[in-house]
Amino acid sequence: MSEVKKGTLSLSRPADVKKSTDSPIGRVRQSFSHGKSKVVTVEVKKRRFIRPAGNVTTKPQSSELKQGDLTSAEMQTRLKVVKDAIKESKEQEERLRLQKEADEKLKRELEEKRKSEENLSEQGNEKKNRDSESASEEKGKRKEKEIGERSFSNNIVKIKESHSKVQPRRGMRSDRYSDSSENEDSFVKTNNSQKKTLAVKKDIKELKGKYSNSSGRISIYNALDEEGEERTRSLSSLRRARQKNKLNASKPQEEIKVVKEVIVPETISVQELSNRMATRTGEVIKCLMKLGMMVTANQIIDADTAELVVSEFGHKIKRVSDSDVELGLKKVDTEEDLKPRPPVVTIMGHVDHGKTSLLDALRKTDVALNEAGGITQGIGAYQVTLKDNRKITFIDTPGHAAFTEMRSRGANVTDVVVLVVAADDSVKDQTIEAIHHAKAAQVPMIVAINKIDKPGANPDKVRKDLMNYEVFVESYGGDVIDVEISAKAKINLDKLEEAILLQAEMLELKANPDRTAEGVVIESKVEKGLGSVATVLINKGTLKIGDIFVSGTVFGKVRGIRNDCREALSELTPGMPGEVIGFNGTTVPGDDFVVVENDAKAREIASYRDRKKREQAWVVSTHTTVEQMFSRLESEEKLKVLSVILKADVQGSSEAISSSLQKLSNDEVAIKIIHSGVGEITESDVVLAKASQAMILGFNVRANLQARDQIARDRLQVRYYSVIYDLIDDMKALLSGMLAPDEKEKVLGSAEVRKTFDISRYGRIAGCMVLDGIVKRGAKARLLRDGIVVHTGVVKSVRHEKDDVKEVRAGFECGICLENYNDIHLKDVIECYEIEEVARQL
Repeated sequence: MSEVKKGTLSLSRPADVKKSTDSPIGRVRQSFSHGKSKVVTVEVKKRRFIRPAGNVTTKPQSSELKQGDLTSAEMQTRLKVVKDAIKESKEQEERLRLQKEADEKLKRELEEKRKSEENLSEQGNEKKNRDSESASEEKGKRKEKEIGERSFSNNIVKIKESHSKVQPRRGMRSDRYSDSSENEDSFVKTNNSQKKTLAVKKDIKELKGKYSNSSGRISIYNALDEEGEERTRSLSSLRRARQKNKLNASKPQEEIKVVKEVIVPETISVQELSNRMATRTGEVIKCLMKLGMMVTANQIIDADTAELVVSEFGHKIKRVSDSDVELGLKKVDTEEDLKPRPPVVTIMGHVDHGKTSLLDALRKTDVALNEAGGITQGIGAYQVTLKDNRKITFIDTPGHAAFTEMRSRGANVTDVVVLVVAADDSVKDQTIEAIHHAKAAQVPMIVAINKIDKPGANPDKVRKDLMNYEVFVESYGGDVIDVEISAKAKINLDKLEEAILLQAEMLELKANPDRTAEGVVIESKVEKGLGSVATVLINKGTLKIGDIFVSGTVFGKVRGIRNDCREALSELTPGMPGEVIGFNGTTVPGDDFVVVENDAKAREIASYRDRKKREQAWVVSTHTTVEQMFSRLESEEKLKVLSVILKADVQGSSEAISSSLQKLSNDEVAIKIIHSGVGEITESDVVLAKASQAMILGFNVRANLQARDQIARDRLQVRYYSVIYDLIDDMKALLSGMLAPDEKEKVLGSAEVRKTFDISRYGRIAGCMVLDGIVKRGAKARLLRDGIVVHTGVVKSVRHEKDDVKEVRAGFECGICLENYNDIHLKDVIECYEIEEVARQL
């Protein structure tokens, strides 16, 4: 046993350690200053005696070697084992050093990443998300650390248990080396103890590196060193760490510039532009102020200004237009896809020339008798199938002047125009308008001279009158086909059909039925239980139930299709008219009708068109002068307005009546249409009429029960009409009554002054002779001197001899006193007259 050099250390051999086999091992706790202590492992080793190598080879040995002697081979083996152990220890230390450097580098990177995340968390609304993510991550790390700590402690126990077992010596012959067994066992145990200590340290290091916490928190495993002692950090180290953190925080973080493609429409607000650039609104406003524009966040700027701002911030701009939503809406068909389609024929002409009767004869129906007043007041579309299964689509337009715009729409959607002219009435005003519409639409014309069976019919006169308007029929050397017919007697109707089909063959009418539908709205109305219904004429494609469409500013989905006989259909092919159910609002006749791919596209297009329509309605001229403004205000003060609310059965009739009523207005009186719509008169219409003090006009519609009760309660004026003539005449009479009457002067008579008298009570009295007519008391009078009017006044009194009288006739003398006027001379003439009010007419 080695001596104990210090008095504070002492070691006694354990009682259970054998002297010949085990080395005495013990643990001693050593105390230091500041209350620290350390456990020291003390191992007592025996001195080993090694026999020199030369003695083995030169001197003969006895059969048994002395204790502690080793042969040369054994000595080389022992040295090799020691060298290997030293080499492995150095390699282990190098690996631990590299691992420590890698851990420190990883810790620094994590610390820098954490600081950068803290700086970035101050910007935007992403802080909450990162806080929640870091909290969940921290929770996961704590849970992982707890699992790792338990695994670490378990591994430590396993490592110590595995290394505490002494491996038995292998390959030794006990019978030959029995004398040196104790020394050899001691050497092997020492070597194994060193290896075991290195292995334990290695495993502990690896586990510490595996379960170390990069967040900077102190656990029991990274707070103790390899020997199990508590680690403490000096105050200087903490101070240096704080200074380093402050220095890193004071350094400005370099922002990474991201170049974006900013989509800019025709107009955009400053706030929206800043959002698309991911820039603060204040920065954008500051940039605009540098450009000389004082704006707010909600102010609208144009695309050119927005382009300057985007370029200033280093982004790329992509300019788009609001009208881009309509790009690709209407498609172009190839020649190979086109197939023949039925012709669309529009029947035009003057009132009561037999247009609807002709169509009834072709359809073999009796629509004309059902029309109010015997005239057509809406556009109807019908399809007629001939004997050879060929089809013709007819559009019947009204002939009244109020429906000029409706006829114009009919001419714009037609292929052939049939101009109906009565043989006994010849060319009239609406006939001339129909000719102009047909020429404007650049469509061929066929003249149908109707009523040839009536007495006094003169077809040649019709042909000659048409020449005055550049319509030359074939019989007079022109290119316009003319057919003499009688719709009532059904004469030559087959010739008219042949002429229509011949004209259609010359036009080579074709369309592609195998595509999405396109068409035009002929008429629209509101039906109870169905909502908005429109008559649509398909030009291209096939319309099916379930298709999503857009028409003007409204859109919808096809829920049902009906023909002119109100029979349900499954589809509409090119050239075929039908009533479509499924509009979300009342469309305007003449609007396009296009099927789109989805509901979102339809909503976007309808919204864009509605916005453009409202912008056009809000446009005010910027060149109005102050004089013009005051003159307009004066005229509005003098203007008498008749407010009306108009409800009609179909949209076309509503537009036609509105146009006719507005034409009745002049500088003194005017009709103001507060609201016009389609459908029955409702409670909302009555409330609006009461608030605006307006009259309600119903054309082919009636008020519902609730509206009637409210009308009676509020005593509002409601007028119902079924013929447009009556409505316009009544409104014209009302406006005429609002006009100020005309003043007309009526001369009563004249008298010549023969003598004058001055009376203090009455003033100057003129003695006169009545030349003509009568002189009346209270009448207006003019005093003429040498043919010049010198005074205009009133006759105050008239006396005949000594009596006051009302009037004096011609040939009698009288005395006349003028009111407030005495400068009357001889030979003056007093002319009496009256002002009559005459009612004016529009």
